[in-house]
Amino acid sequence: MTEFRIGEAAELLSVSADTVRRWVDAGRLTASRDGQGHRVIAGEDLAGFVTAQAATPGSELSSARNRLRGIVTAVVKDAVMAQVDIQAGPFRVVSLMSREAVDELDLRVGSVAVAVIKSTTVVVERSTPAARGRNVS
Repeated sequence: MTEFRIGEAAELLSVSADTVRRWVDAGRLTASRDGQGHRVIAGEDLAGFVTAQAATPGSELSSARNRLRGIVTAVVKDAVMAQVDIQAGPFRVVSLMSREAVDELDLRVGSVAVAVIKSTTVVVERSTPAARGRNVS
């Protein structure tokens, strides 16, 4: 079973360790103690918590399930096309779209936007256990 320390879980969720501790203390997230007395969260419990938190009202109206809310950090427009950069937590999302769409959405630096991602190709990488959660037998 994979377990995450509080700080590791916080990094994965893009929140502070204090926020994760408050969720554990409030009973919203289950944690136990490892052999060294550190609080750890089972990978399955963290996955269930994240899934419940990610439920987006209205998402059932679209087949796209990947939504990253962030702030627009750059907008580059030419006569026909535009590039919009969004910083969503630690993730930079770049979208190419028509200039007309950018103008209609009134996207500009500092605007809040949601990147809705639907793709037929998604590359998934797994980090090493030392860098992220540890596998515990």
